[in-house]
Amino acid sequence: QVQVVDSGGGTVQAGGSLTLACTAFGVTFDDWAMGWFRQAPGKEREQVSCINSSGERTYYKDSVKGRFTVSRDNARNTLYLQMNSLKPEDTAMYYCAVPQVFSVGGCTSIRAWGQGTQVTVSA
Repeated sequence: QVQVVDSGGGTVQAGGSLTLACTAFGVTFDDWAMGWFRQAPGKEREQVSCINSSGERTYYKDSVKGRFTVSRDNARNTLYLQMNSLKPEDTAMYYCAVPQVFSVGGCTSIRAWGQGTQVTVSA
């Protein structure tokens, strides 16, 4: 059984930074792409970023390009999302995910989800 644990959310002022982290258990971490999604109240869950198993290829949602950076440390079985220049519209519950498919257009066929970590950006 795959278990995903994400953390690192919090409340920051606009322009601030946060780093999210995620670990997956029950999988060989470096065999799998990993992704970050978010869901704001009243909105559908959307993909924020995705990274392939080796970390060499990434995908970003247009609105976060240049502000967010996804990375992974396969030796530590950990995925990161560095979020800079945060905006109030980035406020959402952020979810780490283990996808079955990675492409330049993002990740699909999610195998497992984390429990979510709340990011709140105040104006």
